[in-house]
Amino acid sequence: MTPIRIAIVGLGKIARDRHVPALSASDAYQLIAVASPHSRLDGLPHYPDIQAMLQALPQVAAVALCTTPQARYQTARYALEQGRHVLLEKPPGTTVGEVLELVQLARQRGVALFAAWHSQHARAVDAARVWLADRRIRSVRVDWKEDVRVWHPGQTWIWKAGGLGVFDPAVNALSILTRLIPGGLRVKDAELSFPGNCETPIAARLQLASADGAPVRMELDFLQPGVPRWDIDVETDTGRLSLLMGGSVMKIDDRPVETPLSEEYPSLYARFAQLIGSRSVDVDLAPLQLVADAFLCGRRVEVDPFVE
Repeated sequence: MTPIRIAIVGLGKIARDRHVPALSASDAYQLIAVASPHSRLDGLPHYPDIQAMLQALPQVAAVALCTTPQARYQTARYALEQGRHVLLEKPPGTTVGEVLELVQLARQRGVALFAAWHSQHARAVDAARVWLADRRIRSVRVDWKEDVRVWHPGQTWIWKAGGLGVFDPAVNALSILTRLIPGGLRVKDAELSFPGNCETPIAARLQLASADGAPVRMELDFLQPGVPRWDIDVETDTGRLSLLMGGSVMKIDDRPVETPLSEEYPSLYARFAQLIGSRSVDVDLAPLQLVADAFLCGRRVEVDPFVE
């Protein structure tokens, strides 16, 4: 099978740490170029933007968009208009409306579009979903806390409108919850803590509810010192499920459960290859919609300015 010729647009931390290794290890793809205004990848042609790259390399069949969220819509729209398959790093956009436009455009052009929620592909998520399928959920507790200075050093875009702030990592938790809990979730209440010098929140408390009324409480913090906490605890009628370390570890009533070996980004790219083969769209909007709803109904609390 001929490898899919793919290019990366936006060569930041996530692209270098996750996308490049996953593509390099896959027989389904051939990484042939990078478009990024400030970064280069040794051994590959480099272009300042997607327009210059696609004009110079018409053989590029697909692009992985790892730009900041604020730039993603225009970049994705151009790629789709040029007939390229598109993978969107999370979040897929800054608004629900712009992502819906991309979905419509991809279907019109007959190309693949994939919103790549990597945490949905964490090792234990599918096993947890199966375990919960025939149980009644009574309550859910989420602690999603990390140090922004460690995970996003010097990345000022995250504090600008559209950058999501603490919801940039927390949307990973929401993507897992929407995968685990049938019938959808709704935001009932939110308190968002904004530093005086930032346009996005640095911490948040959310109260959500499942379709059958089970309460879901979330504590989000972007100033967690030391070891991060990416934990979800689900109380059911027959025991407690714990998903730890971002969905990579599963426990039932504190007892570890063995789950199949898997890696998030290789799994994402395997799914993208399937979508390219069928020229299909796979865009889960539920996590982004929950973030939007939290901003809509959330109370704003001003806290001390953020210092890098």
